[in-house]
Amino acid sequence: MEPVRIGLVGVGKIARDQHLPALRKGDDFELVAVATHHDGVEGLPAYPSIEALLEAEPTISAVSVCTPPVGRHSIARAALEQGRHVMLEKPPGATVAEVEHLSALAAAQGLTLFCTWHSREAAGVEPARAWLRDRIIRSIRVVWKEDVRRWHPGQQWIWEPGGLGVFDPGINALSILTRILPEALVLDRATLAFPSNRAAPIAAELTMHSVSGAPVSIEFDFRQTGEQSWDILVETDAGTLALHEGGSRLVIDGAARVLGQEGLAGEYPRLYSRFADLIRRGGSDVDLEPFRHVADAFMLGRREIVEPFED
Repeated sequence: MEPVRIGLVGVGKIARDQHLPALRKGDDFELVAVATHHDGVEGLPAYPSIEALLEAEPTISAVSVCTPPVGRHSIARAALEQGRHVMLEKPPGATVAEVEHLSALAAAQGLTLFCTWHSREAAGVEPARAWLRDRIIRSIRVVWKEDVRRWHPGQQWIWEPGGLGVFDPGINALSILTRILPEALVLDRATLAFPSNRAAPIAAELTMHSVSGAPVSIEFDFRQTGEQSWDILVETDAGTLALHEGGSRLVIDGAARVLGQEGLAGEYPRLYSRFADLIRRGGSDVDLEPFRHVADAFMLGRREIVEPFED
């Protein structure tokens, strides 16, 4: 099949670090133009808005949206109403309700909506899911701590309402957890640490349980320096499973597992391959479970004010 002609909306850090290299590497899409308030992409036309892009580039049939979550709904809605397939960077929006609206709109239009969770494409995630499928879960511990200055330098939107704060990386852990576990999770309580000068949390502790009763402990923190921690530990009736380095390394009972070649392509190339497949099959992928857990944490969480944060 001919490559799908695609436009990219938002040319910030995640677009330059991940989306542009993935699009250049793959054969499924031809990047035709971008819409951005920042510097554009060399060799491609750049437009100030999604509306301007769609009007000027009628041959584009798909749009990948990489803007911050707040405002993403209106961008995706405009693309869907103009008959374009849409792929959304995580988190898929600022609220659960707006993404549910996009899902209904895509279905009504007969278009593909793909709400991506890039960490689910890490090499160890599907092997972990397969190993846990028939196990009884005893307990789960998640430690997801990173340096915000290293990974989100100067990105003030992440500290605003809807920017999610530490849940921006934390939702990656939740996306993996909700993919690999054979049962659902329920939030019991949460503590969210807000810097006194910020509107989003810098750290969070969540206490959850699986529906069968297994305890789940989750720690998120944006203040980690030095070595970064992206780890999930699952105790079962048949041994201990650990995912390290954001899901890219799988260890069972202390022994590292050799992972298949399918996980080596990279998370974002795999996302774009998945998007192309959904378009060809006329399907959508809108799994909001990780997003709902974040919303629950904000609804149920106890707020603690901590020292101010300066970028």
